[in-house]
Amino acid sequence: MPTQIRYYIIKIFLICCFFGFSQTTEHLENTQIKDSIDKYLTNASRSIDKASLQPALSNIINAKELAVLKQDKIYIAKTNMILAKLYRELGDLKKAEQQILDAIAFQEEDNDEYMLSCSYTIYGSIAIKLKKYDTALKTLEKALILTRKNKIKDQEGIIKLNLGLLELAQEQPELAILHFNSGLPIIHSFDQYYYKAKLYTNKAKAQLLLNKPNEAKQTNDLAMEIGKEMNYSEIQSECFGLYSQIYEKKQEYPTALRNLRAHEKIKDSLFNTNKEIIAQEAGAKLNLNEHNVLIEELTEENIQQQRSLKLGRLTTILSIALITILSLLTLSLYKNNNLRARANELLQNKNTELILAKENAERASEAKVQFLSTITHELRTPLYAVTGLTHLLLEESPTPNQKEHLNSLKFSGEYLLSLINNILDLNKLEANKVEIENTSFNLKKRINDVLIALGKSAKDRNNNFHYEFDESIPSKLKGDPLKISQILINLIGNSIKFTQNGDIWIRVKKISQIENRISLNFEIEDNGVGISEKKQLTIFENFTQGSVQINRKFGGTGLGLSIVKNLLSLMDSEIKLESEPDKGSKFLFDLEFEIFEDKSPNYIEEAKKIDHNLMIDKYILVVEDNKINQLITRKILEKNKIKCDVADNGDIAVAKAKENNFDLILMDIHMPGISGIEATKQIRIFNKDIPIIALTAVTLDDNLDEFYDNGFNDIIPKPYKTEEFFTKLHKALTKSQTTF
Repeated sequence: MPTQIRYYIIKIFLICCFFGFSQTTEHLENTQIKDSIDKYLTNASRSIDKASLQPALSNIINAKELAVLKQDKIYIAKTNMILAKLYRELGDLKKAEQQILDAIAFQEEDNDEYMLSCSYTIYGSIAIKLKKYDTALKTLEKALILTRKNKIKDQEGIIKLNLGLLELAQEQPELAILHFNSGLPIIHSFDQYYYKAKLYTNKAKAQLLLNKPNEAKQTNDLAMEIGKEMNYSEIQSECFGLYSQIYEKKQEYPTALRNLRAHEKIKDSLFNTNKEIIAQEAGAKLNLNEHNVLIEELTEENIQQQRSLKLGRLTTILSIALITILSLLTLSLYKNNNLRARANELLQNKNTELILAKENAERASEAKVQFLSTITHELRTPLYAVTGLTHLLLEESPTPNQKEHLNSLKFSGEYLLSLINNILDLNKLEANKVEIENTSFNLKKRINDVLIALGKSAKDRNNNFHYEFDESIPSKLKGDPLKISQILINLIGNSIKFTQNGDIWIRVKKISQIENRISLNFEIEDNGVGISEKKQLTIFENFTQGSVQINRKFGGTGLGLSIVKNLLSLMDSEIKLESEPDKGSKFLFDLEFEIFEDKSPNYIEEAKKIDHNLMIDKYILVVEDNKINQLITRKILEKNKIKCDVADNGDIAVAKAKENNFDLILMDIHMPGISGIEATKQIRIFNKDIPIIALTAVTLDDNLDEFYDNGFNDIIPKPYKTEEFFTKLHKALTKSQTTF
């Protein structure tokens, strides 16, 4: 390398180092200041939760001074947010509102969604105390949207607390309890236990308003346990006050009086402390304002001094760095060629490995696709026999008990078919590619079908179902009925398994409705064996049941609740659990649906309009290799006075189509010899007018065009529903008659 070129390289490198060291030093100082502010604010927030307001104020002042010194709007906003919490606890709600609105203005300008969710939550709590209920609701809803968007789990629990407090303030204790119950399972962080205690105390207040003193005492006990363990004086005072009201309600006046005295003792101590804080706060605020003025006057001078100090430090560092760099430069240039050669060799080896891995993955993918294609047909074909025979039995005047069992069998067959479709679609199951269907369905009927299907299992264990469905829920919703059935079957089946001689409650309630969107709350409750608090932490993991003894006694794989959790996660929801050993369990989750008016063909209604006289004595060829399916289809057709002939494969079908004058052909797809598609193509060579309908068990999602392009007039998926079957037959025969 020429000497002049090396000189320029070294010169450029040293200039870059100079600016790099300058920026690095400044960055380190900024990072240290921000860390200090975060530490002060964290300590202040924890002190507020423990009602230790003196250290809280001290930490807030320190944080504020540093934030103003650096003129950092983000940290000024954070400081305002914590100061609003302090004013709220001191009872100065106007100042609290002013501080939190200042914080929100900064954060909205900066689009800081995480801190905005915290500020909206604090403002919501302040608005509740100011009796600005509409403002509180709107602000808390904004906080909830940001929290769920950014997946801030513990923050959602605090929002649920404030939503419950809002309902309590408006004398709606039942709605308040719903919010408290949904918030309790979310809070897991040790730092959030103050809010968990607040959830318990306010739930106890709501229970007391509903005249349930015993339940209120149990809930208040949980709050007191946290208050003592975490040394929350305010929580303990509130609990003693609640105990006093509970025992007064139970007419145990001496105990009520003792708790009232304990409450007043702590309350007086907190009041005296707060008076001192209010007095100190005024002075501290004055000092802080004076300090701000000094900062503004000395800003330019400080900047110049800091620049001089930095320049001196950088000169020293740069001198040392220059000597080191010159020493290392020669060595690095020498080693560079060797390292580059080794890197090229490693890259070539890795590329070879990646090419081999890619080829292996492609071969495995092709094998998987072939396997899925084969096994799908093999599983659906016997299901066709199950659903077809069930339909025939339903039309042979069964007894009421038999009819109920057959309807249950029909539902289970249809559910199993849908489940097979989902399980076998491995391309969607891989890499979280499972898709949520969006079809219209009747939720009330769907749940009723699930209960009928599980009725025998419940009866065998002497359990009673209690189905409570909010009648204000629209009949037609848009969502994924299969996954909802799967969730309910797992949860209700779980309750049946772990309950003997008991009761199981299935509740569906409307939470809210905005235009064509509706939010619903689902509850599955039983009074079975229950689950310990320790086991609740792992109950939703794969292959997990309460214990080995439970597994042996009740059976099962332990996958049901894990499946429920994953399905709800796909639907942007979360399963919650409330349980006590020997008292039972309650599973809760919320789902959002679109209110939908189904405009797709209603085959049940269309089937009622069919002129069956048109189909009498029509001659239909059934092309089907499965003997049972031949028998079922033939019986269904002949029962409606339709003549029928059968072909076992595609070659026979082509030959019979040449020799006979059929009115319509029902063509299976997968058969020995030529396929149904190939047979149809051959028939179309000599007969372009005869209606040919694909009666098939293949998946239709991706290859409808292939059927129509190869000469089919329509498609009936197996297992079919008879209403759709006859509607499409009637349509094809009518069109054919019009053509002729």
